[in-house]
Amino acid sequence: MKKILAIGTGGTIASLETADGLSPQLLGEELIKHIPEIGNMCEVECIQVINMDSTNIRPGHWLKISEAIQEKYNEYDGFIITHGTDTMAYTAAGISYLIQNSVKPIAITGAQIPLMEQGSDARRNLIDAFTYVCDSESHGISIIFNGSVIIGTRARKNFSKSFAAFGSINYPEVAHIQGGRIVRFINDKPKEETKFYDFINPNVGILKLVPGMRNDVMKYFIDHYDGLVVESFGVGGLPEYSDFYEQIKRAVKNGKLIVMTTQVPNEGSDLSIYRVGNILKKQFNVLEAHDMTSEAAFAKVMWILGQTSDFEKAEELFYTNIANDILFK
Repeated sequence: MKKILAIGTGGTIASLETADGLSPQLLGEELIKHIPEIGNMCEVECIQVINMDSTNIRPGHWLKISEAIQEKYNEYDGFIITHGTDTMAYTAAGISYLIQNSVKPIAITGAQIPLMEQGSDARRNLIDAFTYVCDSESHGISIIFNGSVIIGTRARKNFSKSFAAFGSINYPEVAHIQGGRIVRFINDKPKEETKFYDFINPNVGILKLVPGMRNDVMKYFIDHYDGLVVESFGVGGLPEYSDFYEQIKRAVKNGKLIVMTTQVPNEGSDLSIYRVGNILKKQFNVLEAHDMTSEAAFAKVMWILGQTSDFEKAEELFYTNIANDILFK
């Protein structure tokens, strides 16, 4: 029988009603206790790393989760992280860079309705997650939700209330779970040994452009962050009004790492198509996210800046495929 470690972090799945609204109250072991079928699937032990609404989860908490897994990695066959849905995609991406090429499955799941409320999706999601991590073919970091298995670098929350909350962006779901059976679509096992990283630079921001944005908004982000992901329009580019290009020039000159991407969910960016993007790409040392999600680009820049401040090395790392985070370069 497989030995699985369940790591509690709070979220809706662990919430109870309070005078001020839902708030995480239950510990991981209490969640597992309410689903006795799990005891027939594996030997499970629980630890609680944090217990909070995922709105409050920050990159430092990714490190705590990763450290807990690293400490116990050789003792367990798989890991399940129960987590709030609102920032789950960010945590999944962050863990994907902190723990690379994991030969053991690390599944992240949660619920749109608390476990203790009628009609909750928590039961299905937990059973599906345990089904997946107990299977010998499973590996790597993934979000498991409403039967979908989505690799950690490709997940995004698309619906705020529906049970099918998460989708896989610019990449297929790797598997689907239905009635206790796993249907696998992709099963690329790691070819390199598992590697843990214990440092990131959290001083990274995301700036979403809007029509008519003042340049002092970008200036503020550049002045206060070491790395910046700029979500542009369509396939990408910068407005030609104001002095956005000068701001990027100044940022690059001062050693800031700038990544251009798109705020459009699917199909990715291509700066080379239009003048507003092509000039930027030709004149400045900026990186382009292409088919990456903003969540993954955000987390990857933190990981990169935790390793190096050299642009050429950062460029090499950014365009290196990690957990299928980028396919087009």
